[in-house]
Amino acid sequence: MATAVSPLAVPLPVLPPLAGVRLGATAAGIRYKGRTDLVMMELAASTTVAGVFTSSKCPGAPIDWCRDALAGGKARAVVINAGNANVFTGKAGVETTKASAAAAAKLVGCKPKQVFLASTGVIGEVLPHDRLTAALPALHAALDPDAWEAAARGIMTTDTFPKAATRTVDIGGTQVRINGIAKGSGMIAPDMATMLCFVFTDAKIPSGLLQDMLKKGVDRSFNCTTVDSDTSTSDTVLLFATGETKHPRVKDDDAAMLKAFSAALADLLLDLALQVARDGEGAQKLIKIAVTGAASTKSAKRIAMTVANSPLVKTAIAGEDANWGRIVMAVGKAGEPADRDKLSIGVGGVWMARDGAVIDGYDETPVVAHMKGKEVDIAIDIGLGKGKATVWTCDLTHGYIDINGSYRS
Repeated sequence: MATAVSPLAVPLPVLPPLAGVRLGATAAGIRYKGRTDLVMMELAASTTVAGVFTSSKCPGAPIDWCRDALAGGKARAVVINAGNANVFTGKAGVETTKASAAAAAKLVGCKPKQVFLASTGVIGEVLPHDRLTAALPALHAALDPDAWEAAARGIMTTDTFPKAATRTVDIGGTQVRINGIAKGSGMIAPDMATMLCFVFTDAKIPSGLLQDMLKKGVDRSFNCTTVDSDTSTSDTVLLFATGETKHPRVKDDDAAMLKAFSAALADLLLDLALQVARDGEGAQKLIKIAVTGAASTKSAKRIAMTVANSPLVKTAIAGEDANWGRIVMAVGKAGEPADRDKLSIGVGGVWMARDGAVIDGYDETPVVAHMKGKEVDIAIDIGLGKGKATVWTCDLTHGYIDINGSYRS
């Protein structure tokens, strides 16, 4: 089903070539017609890898494959298909991963377990891997260092715009680059989502340090966003370091040397995560929810996510209704320490209620004006402690029903 580009879309940045990465996309006819649906990346022989995957207890076959492959710490290729998630496909799904990895490995000249796989799309339908493997040779022959936009578009499903980000940062006085692409629009919840993200750097970093930085960055970005509270079977974030730029050596225990790099990586991941939230199915508004004064950081995040996932809160914002009572409701149902008589609620920089009651002389006019914009800020002070957290979501509109009601059409 064709949908209009999200009103919250951001322009696709230009991603310069990154040493040690060639990539491309092609139309393999896996599910879609008239569009690309298969992406491949070839990586330098020195590439290390880190990954974070879905918390779902029913993951897709590519997740199992990547978790096993990650133990080797090395990567030479990535193969991604859109339109079919290769989930709940039994032995056929396992055979598809083996055949796909073997075909890519033969082209690149590496071991199958150095090929990382990702699939996104419909669940429960066998992935016709013969189409995928048949398309790989021509795709591999056409890989190009400049094909970032093609790759970003090739991994889309219900996305209305491609998502990418790039950063530069110093390691020991040498400039290195980080490029990333992502896809995601619905079935988005913390602990990842039907969301794929692939990040690359030309730095030379041991896989253990990569893993630590990626996990921290994901916890502060993708795991702080939600569209519809549904956690997918296919969530994947992979980080690759090609080692093609010469800089002072980073040792396995030298995390301090990567402080600036870690911050740049976290910033890029948050950029991509917010692009996913901006492309929430049917979304018209991006919502930021900042909770302070909670009993702990964990408690603050749980409260924030409960508010972010509340259909009543999300539909009120879609209707531009300054109904702060719905926010109070969501705080109360989070199951975290809260005191009605210490709670404060604000929207758009205007406090509406303090200490459990509406503020004397409260004027709703500026709040209503704020809610008519494309970005809505909600502030919640629990009034109990020092715990704080910020999460992001989008509103819930009839467009979400339209897209998901016809997803397999």
